[in-house]
Amino acid sequence: MLRIVLTPLVVGALTLTARAADWPQFLGPQRDNTTPETVEPWTSELKPLWKKPVGEAHSSPVVANGTVYLFYQPKGQNADTLAAFDAKTGTRKWEKSYDRAEIKLLFGNGPRATPTVAHGHVYTYGSTGILTCWNATSGAIVWKVDALKDFKASNLFFGTSASPLVHEDQVIVLVGGKNAGLVAFGAKSGKVVWQATDDPASYASPVILNQQIVALTGANVRGLSLRGQPLWQVPFKDKLNESSTTPIRAGGLIIASSVTAGSIAIKVVEGDGSFQAEKAWDNKDLTCYFSTPVVVGDYLYMVNGAATLTNPSITLRCVETKSGKVMWEKKNVGRYHAAILRCGPEGQERLLMLDDNGYLTLFAPHEKEYKELAKSKVCGPTWAHPALVDGRLYLRDDNELICLELKK
Repeated sequence: MLRIVLTPLVVGALTLTARAADWPQFLGPQRDNTTPETVEPWTSELKPLWKKPVGEAHSSPVVANGTVYLFYQPKGQNADTLAAFDAKTGTRKWEKSYDRAEIKLLFGNGPRATPTVAHGHVYTYGSTGILTCWNATSGAIVWKVDALKDFKASNLFFGTSASPLVHEDQVIVLVGGKNAGLVAFGAKSGKVVWQATDDPASYASPVILNQQIVALTGANVRGLSLRGQPLWQVPFKDKLNESSTTPIRAGGLIIASSVTAGSIAIKVVEGDGSFQAEKAWDNKDLTCYFSTPVVVGDYLYMVNGAATLTNPSITLRCVETKSGKVMWEKKNVGRYHAAILRCGPEGQERLLMLDDNGYLTLFAPHEKEYKELAKSKVCGPTWAHPALVDGRLYLRDDNELICLELKK
């Protein structure tokens, strides 16, 4: 007998060791850009509580146990740096680095992948493919692995970008080598636990949905068991090899998006110990560059745009989850990217959007129309996702780490 897989989201051991208010990984506690924190409309321009100069990166800040961690390239050095800041004051607690090979990339040479905090450690994945475990208190390096070199995998055009996923005793990353499309390393040792698939890597971060690892690779949307056994796959390839969005779960479907192939919804069915996956819908107009959609009720809120160097522009859309039908759209909300956070308890949600021109917008989710509640210029150009913890928003632009107070 077949049954549709509708089990709840599982996010791994890191959420068991992190406080409820923490934002310890890419896209937040559940890796879906949501938080139960309520954000009220502000009535005057938002001003930073503190700012700190930092190195080059598109990697996002994460927050755990009162500390903000940021991963970047120090000015004038071929190195990756992890720094820790006091979340209340911005005081830099420590800054540690390792040297790496020189890399020259379009849109900056700093790291893209966001750190993950778990088990008293911080895990980073640099743009040259170096996976590192750091002591979260001191910044000391516990272990370091050159994943691309060890698995003879080629780097991506814009550099390794998928954020590490920590589940219990393993750290899972996209590598893209032969029989090493995805690789899990021991969280304590750095030794290989398992490796699976021949899929090329993408820029998209893996996630755990329905008690499975779900990854948008350079060739497929894939489901694997929590110990790396391939379970199902649906071909989904971006023409530019630039898939960058994290898959999400919505209404019993798995949604994946790409910058040229649009968006697809996948229904996964289990029966007799095996899984079948098929497209529920496919909308090629819903092209996402690297903004992961969020879900509120029966609707997706997503930022769509194209990979173009001439007059880039993105559009915010509300999309019906079950059909992929566009309910409304608001054009010109940024150039290439805007990060969306779902804030508040069920039934009282609001959406917070940080666009790549540095504007922060609060709007109400509604299937009929766009309802803006507040808007403020808060930073310079940015492609990093913000982190919301205890009423404070932590974000970075091209030059600074910034803390904003959103509480009244």
